[in-house]
Amino acid sequence: MIKNILLIGLGGGIGSIARYLCQRWFMANYSYSFPWGTFAVNFIGCFLIGLFWGLSFKSFDSNESWKLFLMTGLCGGFTTFSAFTLEGIGLLKEQKWHYSLPILPPVW
Repeated sequence: MIKNILLIGLGGGIGSIARYLCQRWFMANYSYSFPWGTFAVNFIGCFLIGLFWGLSFKSFDSNESWKLFLMTGLCGGFTTFSAFTLEGIGLLKEQKWHYSLPILPPVW
């Protein structure tokens, strides 16, 4: 139990740092009218969760620790749907409808 909690925490920490760095890079290189950094980490994170899930049926069958570290920890820390929703609502408040419409339906 403690080992699993530590694996999830380690993966979550790495994922959160990766999310922060990715978002900072997008903010420095692209217009912030649309939250590209958050969109990118959620898109990449969903892809990775699907990839790891698919691999878990072949490669990780006998090792639950890898699943916890990669999917629950790393991808859980990397993705940030709550922040994406918050940014979408912020765009609605700023009356930037054309940016908020693609964001909100997928997360609700």
